[in-house]
Order: sequence, then C-alpha cells, then structure tokens
Amino acid sequence: MQGFSEQTAIAIVVAGSFAAGLNVYAAVATLGLLGRFEALSLPPSLALLQSDWVIGVCAVMFVIEFFADKIPAFDLIWNALQTFVRVPVAALLSWLATAQLSPEEQMLAAAVGGGIALAAHGGKMAVRTAVTASPEPVSNIGLSLIEDAAAIALMWFAVTHPYLAAALVMALLVATVLVVRLVLKAMAALFRGARAEYHRLAAVQPGPQ
Repeated sequence: MQGFSEQTAIAIVVAGSFAAGLNVYAAVATLGLLGRFEALSLPPSLALLQSDWVIGVCAVMFVIEFFADKIPAFDLIWNALQTFVRVPVAALLSWLATAQLSPEEQMLAAAVGGGIALAAHGGKMAVRTAVTASPEPVSNIGLSLIEDAAAIALMWFAVTHPYLAAALVMALLVATVLVVRLVLKAMAALFRGARAEYHRLAAVQPGPQ
C-alpha cells in the first residue's frame, strides 16, 4: 500500500481538482476505490471517501452523467448545473487533503483546487458549446468519453506519479486557456458574420409601398 505523503496531497489539489472539473463523480469514486482496495492509504480526513455510500452514490451519479453528458444541447444544461458541484467538491477535497497544514495553507489549497476545477470545467463548457453546434452526435460522445477517461486516469496518475501529474495538469491548464481563447474568437466571428448578414438582408428588403 502506498502511504499518503505531502506529494500525494499536492497532486490531489492539482491533478485531482482538474479531474473533478471534468467529472467529479469519476474523480471521487476513483480516489475512494484506490483507498478501499488499499492502493493508497488515505488520511483520516479523506477516509470517508472509502465508505460504501460515498462510492455507491458517486457510481450512480457517474452512470447518470455518462448518458446525460453525451446528449447534444442537454449536455450544456447538465454541465452548467454541475458547476455548483464540481468546483465546491474540488475545493473541499483540496481542503481535506491538506489537513496536516495550517488553516491558512488549507484555505489557499482549497482556493487553488477550486480555481483549477473551475478552469477545467470552463474549458469543457467552452469546447462543448462550440461542438454542440454540429448536427452530428459523434463529436459530443467522443469528447465526453475522453473526459471520463481523463478524469479517472488523472486521479490514478496523481496517486502513482504525483509530480508528473501536477506537471501534466499545468500543461493542460495552459492548453485550456488557449483553447478557450480560440473558441471565444471563433464564436465572436460567427456572431459578427450573422449580424452582418442580417443587416445585409435588411438593407435589400423592399420598403412598404
């Protein structure tokens, strides 16, 4: 069994929060199962994650999200509502994972964890908004499957290779910022084009006789 070290706590704050921003139920269930099957020795502050009801509820919610997140248009509503789950849970996990630190350091960890989850969640929402405009459902389903797998893999990677996981998340955060900027520029260009076309059509419309 791997002990719970300071490196693991940092990895949960960084990589675990990013994973929670993608799929909080997969992230929490994976961490609980790692502790349950003794792949990781969770500290008392996180021991609750190993309980049957926490793992069970997360597993049920994961199944619900697995299908809800793959329906074009509805996935935007679902993900908007999940903002109020992913970010607070990531902040709470970060707070609990750093229970050995001072209250001030715990508050900083919670803020960092919540911020990372918000960035991951925001990037997911931006990409989904752009992809949902496509009439075919394959892109939505493919993206959702990648996000599900990434959340589980990141949480496992955070436990087994904490420093590498933290470095990977830093790179993913940079990529997320770049992707969001591209999506926002593309959407702005689309709206400008639609507005210009509307004005063009309005200009050629015959006036009342």
